[in-house]
Amino acid sequence: MSPQSTGLVSPLVTEPSSASAKAKSGGCGCSSSATVEMDEKLKERIATHPCYSEEAHHHYARMHVAVAPACNIQCNYCNRKYDCANESRPGVVSEVLTPEEAAHKVLVIASKIPQLSVVGIAGPGDPLANPEKTFRTFELIADSAPDIKLCLSTNGLMLPEYIDKIKQLNIDHVTITINMVDPEIGAMIYPWVHYKRKRYRGIEGVRILHEKQMEGLQALKEADILCKVNSVMIPGVNDQHLPEVNKMIQQYGAFLHNIMPLISAPEHGTHFGLTGQRGPTPSELKELQDKCSGKMKMMRHCRQCRADAVGLLGEDRSQEFTKAKIADSPAVYDLEKRQEVHAGIEKFREELQLAKQTVETNHSQSHSQKILVAVATKGGGLVNQHFGHAKEFQVYEVDGKEVKYVGHRRVDLYCQGGYGEKATLEHIIQAIADCKAVLVAKVGEEPKGKLQAAGIQPVEAYDVIEKVALEFHAQYVK
Repeated sequence: MSPQSTGLVSPLVTEPSSASAKAKSGGCGCSSSATVEMDEKLKERIATHPCYSEEAHHHYARMHVAVAPACNIQCNYCNRKYDCANESRPGVVSEVLTPEEAAHKVLVIASKIPQLSVVGIAGPGDPLANPEKTFRTFELIADSAPDIKLCLSTNGLMLPEYIDKIKQLNIDHVTITINMVDPEIGAMIYPWVHYKRKRYRGIEGVRILHEKQMEGLQALKEADILCKVNSVMIPGVNDQHLPEVNKMIQQYGAFLHNIMPLISAPEHGTHFGLTGQRGPTPSELKELQDKCSGKMKMMRHCRQCRADAVGLLGEDRSQEFTKAKIADSPAVYDLEKRQEVHAGIEKFREELQLAKQTVETNHSQSHSQKILVAVATKGGGLVNQHFGHAKEFQVYEVDGKEVKYVGHRRVDLYCQGGYGEKATLEHIIQAIADCKAVLVAKVGEEPKGKLQAAGIQPVEAYDVIEKVALEFHAQYVK
């Protein structure tokens, strides 16, 4: 069965679904070792949000508008540079916008990327340390693009003071970064906290931050605003503590927990980077995520986006839409076109779900042996990308019956016109060394041979990820 023969040809763009289509698409798409039931209304709220729904991230785009430069805390893993266009990490932007510039940019991008479903403010500082700019931006976007979801990311320090305003603006999704619930551990992460015009250093400031984060999390629950909690996994600092964080945020009503790896390259100039603090390995991260799975939904598809990211998760098109490049672009918002595109996405998702159900029926016997496979994909839930064109590989765990997304591995492009390809291929093989196969649309003879020599089987296909993965697993266990 190929996508062409079943009509599964991934659309270029997508749209908001009907409640029935969302129900058919199934679940939140958030990985968990236990099934957490959701009612249809909750499914509908997250169905087109690429961060809150793992399935949606294959189809819908997001963008961040960088209108909030100031921050009220210092994190040892953060250094907010404004001019690192090639970096993909939180807090980095190429340029800061005014609210009016941000609203114009949203309209331009929504016309060029109609599968855009969410606009968020995540920095480069903290949105609630810049409340006037943040809320003015949301007001402008809501007036001109009413079908786009609004999203806010914050450290939580000022969250309790702005719950009513957030609710008033229909901001339905809020993310809080919570790295500790023990101030002693927090003191190793946060040197200072600026609150009510006073700077608090050490554990005194961390206690204030913790108190406000818990108060804000509880207030979001009472206001019926969905909350995702981000936690940065820092080996030797909070890695053993994060299960306790997971337990407490669950009690306070968090909807989703995203445990992210520390990014600490020395060239980023962060405290942790300059002092040699390492980040976790992929296996360490997965082990912790598995440990925290259960009643709490886990987000495993996070890409730790820039504060000006544009496009699908896993891609960043922000440099296509700088102020200079879109200054003269008309702000034409074609709601009818967007709805048509989103309707096409939902039709495709229904077809994809039916194809998955067929696959599951044909592979009803689970096998105790679990393996990992890497996938080159451009989105749409399909194996549909050339090996040499992949900037990341999505990793799935397969047991013969179930195909579960567990993470992604960033890599450099292999196809570089003959320059540096040998070293790049070695890096790619190292990145997916724990995978038994790499599923791709096409792969050249040279990388194919090197992958096989490393014990990674290249599998060429253009089909539903689950189908290709399960078929390979069946062959592998024989």
